[in-house]
Parts: sequence; structure tokens; C-alpha cells
Amino acid sequence: MKRLAVFSLSLLAAAPLAAQTLRPFELADMHRLNDLSGPSFSPDGERIAYSVSTHNLDSDASVSDLWRVNWSGGAPVQLTNTQFASEWAPAYSPDGRWLAYLSDASEDGSTQLFVMPAAGGEARQVSSLEAGVNDFVWAPDSRNFALIAEDAPPKAQKDSRGEDKPQPPLVIDRFQFMEDGRDYLTNRYQRLWSLSLDGEQLTQLTRAPMDVWLPSWAPDGSAIAYVTRTGPNPDRHLNYDVYTVAPEAGAVPKRISRFAGTDVDPYWESRPVWSPDSKQLAWLQSGEDQWIYYAPWQLVVADLEQGSERKVAHIDRSFYKPRWSADGKSIYALVEQNLNTWLARIDVASEKIDYLTRGQRIGYDYALAQNGRLVELASTDTRPLFIETVEVQPRTLANHNEFLEDVQLQPSEELRFQSGGHTIEALLVKPVGYEPGKKYPTIVRVHGGPVYQFSHEFMVDWQLYAAAGYAVLAVNPRGSSGRGFDFARAIYASWGEVDVQDVLAGVDHLVKAGIADPERLGVGGWSYGGILTNFLIASDTRFKAAISGAGVANVLGSYGHDQYSREYELELGTPWDNFDNYARVSYPFLRANRITTPTLYQCAEKDRNVPCLGAEQMYQALKSLQVDTRLVIYPGENHGLTVPSYLADRMRRNMDWYGRYLQADTKLASAE
Repeated sequence: MKRLAVFSLSLLAAAPLAAQTLRPFELADMHRLNDLSGPSFSPDGERIAYSVSTHNLDSDASVSDLWRVNWSGGAPVQLTNTQFASEWAPAYSPDGRWLAYLSDASEDGSTQLFVMPAAGGEARQVSSLEAGVNDFVWAPDSRNFALIAEDAPPKAQKDSRGEDKPQPPLVIDRFQFMEDGRDYLTNRYQRLWSLSLDGEQLTQLTRAPMDVWLPSWAPDGSAIAYVTRTGPNPDRHLNYDVYTVAPEAGAVPKRISRFAGTDVDPYWESRPVWSPDSKQLAWLQSGEDQWIYYAPWQLVVADLEQGSERKVAHIDRSFYKPRWSADGKSIYALVEQNLNTWLARIDVASEKIDYLTRGQRIGYDYALAQNGRLVELASTDTRPLFIETVEVQPRTLANHNEFLEDVQLQPSEELRFQSGGHTIEALLVKPVGYEPGKKYPTIVRVHGGPVYQFSHEFMVDWQLYAAAGYAVLAVNPRGSSGRGFDFARAIYASWGEVDVQDVLAGVDHLVKAGIADPERLGVGGWSYGGILTNFLIASDTRFKAAISGAGVANVLGSYGHDQYSREYELELGTPWDNFDNYARVSYPFLRANRITTPTLYQCAEKDRNVPCLGAEQMYQALKSLQVDTRLVIYPGENHGLTVPSYLADRMRRNMDWYGRYLQADTKLASAE
């Protein structure tokens, strides 16, 4: 559920006559979009490397290449061009000579560490770990790396012909025995390693039976920080801690964080960071175990000499990706706001927060140079991810989606209404060609999480629905992020109660405004969005069509069948001691006879986050009840679909399903 877990308004300033010449956004545009990630400054602050992902329709895969752009501007330069392989996570060496990155261009297709000259040129593979490399950082001497890599899998046994024998049985004794993307968890763990630049010296630095994540090398070279869980049964709790270890074989790790709760959940993708003098460590901290993902992530700074730690600039919002300024006086971080995420600078001494970006946007990532230059990877309603300078007059350095300048894209409008004594917010995307006073078929989108929010960001499906003549309503009900701890925990152990009320209040608001046609309402979502969709159609019969993706409705059946048994026990207790809790959150399945809405169920075959069992059970229930339904399974996929043809298939099926029951008077323009 939580693992899931997805721009410029200048287009809107065009004259009405020019707007008439723009073509509609179409399904084929999904394959034309470029997705940017991982910006990284060169040490002198003059260049930014990043990756660009595209759809290769020949191999039906998403592939990525490395690009570089100058701070001064100019056309970006492509550094790699591998049609059937990918390169990502670029990072310049501290001495500026090399650019390291991850790639699956190895001979066996595993993900390994590669380097190339910083100016561009021939690359070479540095690592050759059997299970590949998951993460890396440079050492300050530019001659070594810290790596995260999983233990090697058992070698296949051969028969007399030289053919592989069947795999041996999987033997499991861990409490958490599956994870999306890793499948079944046996006695193989993610370890911390150091590796020399020439690839010759590989040293294992952690050996305990526990996973480690997010390495960070101290500027003075003395230690590597990382994140892990310890104790006699680390799978049973969320007490992640920050440790340090000297970069040498046999060194004893030292625990730094002391909070009896979550310090740096790897899901946050926010590694602990060292101050420039290597005397302090900063990281993100959440709440006690019982609050799982409901508590906002706060900034913590530890003084390593004194052995103390303190929260800095505590606010009731989540921080992301902290990084120290070169002078050690400030920490930069992304801070989630209501409907937006902005980049901020926090003064460590005064704890004052200065927001460096504002407005309707979501910052996904950023890069900070030693000379203080900043670029942000951001998105807005009508602009996919782009790289922009953070200065008084921001400049776009990398776009890669210029074709959208000829496409009619719809902004989102903010709505506010009352529900249960609370002000609830939502985003509304009006259909292309909207006429005031006309009622439109409306699709209600429900976000995943559960603790997540819809923001001002580019959403492919919203644009496609708007182009097809639908209004799109995206409600952030109680349980959403961006509005603090109490707002998020309002659904704690009671999914489908107040959040259902809030979504329905949003529908009432839009109907009353004369925009939504009450006879042509659809609803749908993925992950917790699929779960809440099940609750909505079991609670109310107003929806004429629903799509529940990667959802669940029978939590009793999910316990032990997905990766969340620990979280279930923390929030709901065990099924045998707390049956009423499980029955309450299994309402859609146990009360499936209340459902009359035709519903399309979708799931991913290899999803260990929200397995297909949830969709299968609801599909079977509606089939038994003779309610129109269909089940679509995407082979080999994990929780988030990546295969281009599957992404297009899902969108096409969604359009067809809504079109069949909502009788929209505008159909999707397809140019595939």
C-alpha cells in the first residue's frame, strides 16, 4: 500500500486563438513522455548529470540514458545511448574526474557499477557482484565506493548434459518473508561493501543477519553511515537506526541514533548525511512503531562527539532528502506542504526555515553544489518533470518534453468543502472545452498510500480523461499527508470510514456546483486507492462504474499473504486476538452483497505489496453476485507497472470501462 506510494503554467497564458490550435493529449503520448531523475552536480558546480527514461516499444521496456547540462544553459548533451540497456543514478567523483552510475548493461544483465570520464567517453564496469549493486556512494578520496549489494544466490546445479537442475527448495525462517521487488526473503541479506575504483579490492563491511541501506561516506573518510534494524528479530519492528562503521574489514559498527522508533525508513529514499567537518550527522525520524507511516518525518541532527541528538525545525510536515550546506550552518530539504512540496533551507542554529521554491508545484529531488548552486527536479499540473535552477529568476535547464507545447493540457483547480467538521481539499481538472453550466461525466480518483496526497503535478491519466471529456475530481480525505499527524491518523485502524465520508462529500460538492453529472459518476484508484474504491462502492451506490487496481478487501485473507504482516499487527493487532478490527477493515468483502457498481479489477502477478489475491477475491464475489465485473492480471509485474504496453493497456481498458457505463459524449483520441 504505502509503497506506492507517482508542468509550467506558462502554457495557460497563451491567447485563446492559439489555444484552439493545440491538439488533444492522446494515449500515444504516454510513450513519448520522458521521465527525468537523479540530478547530480559536478564538484565545480558547472555541470549537472541526470538520467532520462523513455519507452522502448521494440523491447517493450522502459530504458534510461545519462545526460548532462551546463549550469550556464545550452542544449543538454547525451552521455550514453544504449537502446536496450539502462543507466541511472549518476554521481561525479569528488575530484571531478569521473562520473559513476548504475547500469544493467553488464554481460549477464545484472545491475552493476560503471564509471566513465567526467567529460564523457568510454565507460567501464567496476563491480561484478553476483546479485548486482543496489546503491552506491563515492568515497571522499575518489578512489573507492561504498556499495549496497545482496548476498549471492545459490549456484544452479548441473545435470550430466550441462543443463540446469531445478532450484532447491526455499527455506524461510524470517518473520517478514516477502517483499515487493525481492520476492521471497530467505537468509540472503543486503550488505555494505567497499570497492576500489579499479574494481580489484572488494571488502565486506557488515556481516550480521540483517539488511542495510542508504550508505553515506564521511567527508574525512573515517566512517560510513548506513541504516539498518537490529535486535533478536529485526523484521518484527520498524526501529530503523543509523549506524557508522570504519571502511575496513572487521570493523565494529557503532549505533548512532537512540530513538525507539523509525530513524530513516529506506522507503523515504533519504540517506543520513554528514556535516562538512564530519562531526555531525543529520537524518529523518518518524514516530514510534505503532504509528507506522502516519507520523510526519522530522529532521534530526546528532553531535557525534557529545553523543546527543535533537530535532531541528520541528513542524507538523514531512521532510525529504536532507543535505548540508558547504559551510555546515544550514541543511537543505524538500518539505511537503498541503498540495505541494517545496525546497527549503533550514538554519541549524536558529531553526529558521526559508522556502526557496513556492507555488503550485511538487519538488521530487534536487542537487546542491559546493559553491551553493541549486537545481530542483520538479513538476507542475501541466509540465512533466524538468530541471530548473533555484535562483531569483529560475531557468529551465532540462525539459525533454517540448512536444507538449503543441498539446492542450488542463490545469487543476483547488476545491475546499466541509466534511465531518473538517475542511477537506481536492483538485479538479475540467474537461477540455469545458462550458460553464454544463454537467459532465466525472471520474473520482482515489490516491494510494494510505498516507499520501494528490499534489500539483503532471498526471497522465488526468490529462487523458480531460481530453476525453471527463471532469476529474481528486480528493485528499482525512488520512492524507501534507496536513499533519492528526489529519493522517484519522483513519488509523479504521480504513474506509471518515475517508469515505470525505470523498463522498467532495462528490456532493461538485454535483452541487453543477459540474458533475450525478448520473455519470465513476471512481477508481491503485493500491490504497483500490482499497478505498472497494469501500466506496460497498458504502454507496451512486457510482455507475469503478476500477479497483492492486487493492484488497479481505484483510483477514491478506495477513501472511503480503509484505505487511508486521504493519497489520502494529495497527490492527493479530487476527486471532482482534477479529473485530480485521472484520471492520474487511467491510467491502464481507458486505460485497451491497455492491451494485460494475467494477473492473486489476493487479500485477508478482506484486508482493498488494498481491492479486485482493482483486481475485472481489472479482469472484461480484461474479457470484452477478454484478458486471472483469479481472485483468499483468504478468511478471510488481506493484508499480513498468512495461509500456501494459501501461497503455491499463489506460485503454480504464477508458473503455468508464466509457461503457458513464456514456461520455467524447471518446479518447488515440494515435497509437
